[in-house]
This record gives sequence, C-alpha cells and structure tokens, in this order.
Amino acid sequence: MKIIIIEDELKAAKSLASLINKIRPKAQVVANLQSIDDAIHYFTENEHPDLIFMDIQLSDGLSFEIFQSVKISCPVIFCTAYGEYAMDAIKANGIDYLLKPFSQEDLEKAFQKVDQFQNFFQQNQLPDMDELLKRIGPNEGKKSFLVFKHNKYTTVPTEQIAFFYIRNESPTIMTLKEEEYTLNQSMDTIQGQLSALQFFRLNRQYIVNFSAIKEVEHYFDRKLFVKLVIPSPEKLLIGKEKTTAFLNWLENR
Repeated sequence: MKIIIIEDELKAAKSLASLINKIRPKAQVVANLQSIDDAIHYFTENEHPDLIFMDIQLSDGLSFEIFQSVKISCPVIFCTAYGEYAMDAIKANGIDYLLKPFSQEDLEKAFQKVDQFQNFFQQNQLPDMDELLKRIGPNEGKKSFLVFKHNKYTTVPTEQIAFFYIRNESPTIMTLKEEEYTLNQSMDTIQGQLSALQFFRLNRQYIVNFSAIKEVEHYFDRKLFVKLVIPSPEKLLIGKEKTTAFLNWLENR
C-alpha cells in the first residue's frame, strides 16, 4: 500500500509516518506534502497513492481546495484538531475523520475501515454516503460538564451552554442564562467532547452552540460577524479561510 501524508507540521507528519510503519510495516509512505500547492503539483505530475492522510488546515488554506483542482479517487483519512469539517470531509472521499491528538488504536481502526471499503475504491466508486455516515458515526458529544464554583460541584447541561471561551487564559463556560464557570480542560480537549453538529470552533478563543446563534453578517475582508442571543465579551469574527466551512455547518444540519 502506497500512502501520502499531507501535513504542514513536520513533527506531526513524522509521528504519523512512524505509527503507520508500526501498524502496517508493508505500507510505504511515498511522499510528505506540506501545502495545497505542493499537493496539487504532486497529484498532477505523479501516480496517485492507495491512501492519503490529510490535515485540513494547512499553511496556505483548507485542504479541501485540493479537490477543486485535481480528481482524487483513493480514500482519504482526515486528521485535524477541529471537528466542524466532518461533512466536508465525507464529501471529499473521507473514509475516516481523526481528531488530534489521536492514538495508535484510533489509527488501527481507521485502517480497518480502509480495508472494509477497499473494493469500493478499487472500482473508483465511493460507498453509499448514508452507510458511510453510519459507519463513521457522528460524535453526539457529552451531555454535561462537571464544574466547581463557590466551593460546590455541579453539572451544567451541554444544551444550556451558549459558548466556551478563553477568559483570563482559562477556558470558561457561558450559559444561555449568562452564568460562567471555569474549566480545567484545554479548548482542544473541550472541542473533542462536543457534538460537531451542535458546536463550531469559530477561532482559538471561542466555540459556539448553534442554539446560541442569532444571526450572521458579512464583515470586512470577507469575514463573518456572528451575533449571539446573549452578549459576548468580544466581537465574534470568522476569518475568510473558515467562512465556507461555517456556512456549510449552518446549512447541513
């Protein structure tokens, strides 16, 4: 099996290649690509591999742009720290969606899915999308978060959380009733515990609940301005590199 890794962090690419070699010793990583431009050039000039491991947020944009320039028929395993791109990944030959940091066990399960769908891809066809969605399985997310405030432990139902944000360098819950609770987990860890259908990572500082969004406006420099049903400490802006993914998330529910 010939494999290509598309990852702009060299350390992450080397770590992934090492895990692949451990799990599938006979597999060959034929190229490590770091950008959209590198990938497009490679796929235009070279034979396509049997499998691609692809990060989503690369140094020059979202890797989905690669599929707009070249036709890729082999399966793709997406590796990312963000959960909101799952639907886009499935549309782009995505056979699995690994949230960073992932374990050896996660990677082994991903290879099992590749084996399971191998016949489909050898015929240059995608498996039935409904069936693929069932097999990948949406992350329904945890139902509540344990918090500590005023010397008491209590739980906050996830459905009552308007957004998570960084306050005084600490991840903090803001509920729809404008109650705040500090968490000991990182934003990346929190995001991995949430439903990607219900919550979206606007930027490094904010993760918002769909239920808390009031309206969205166009802003300067192709950004989006997100207004919530309750006040937010800062103006919530989405950079142009994430606007398409955000609008797709709003629509595909």
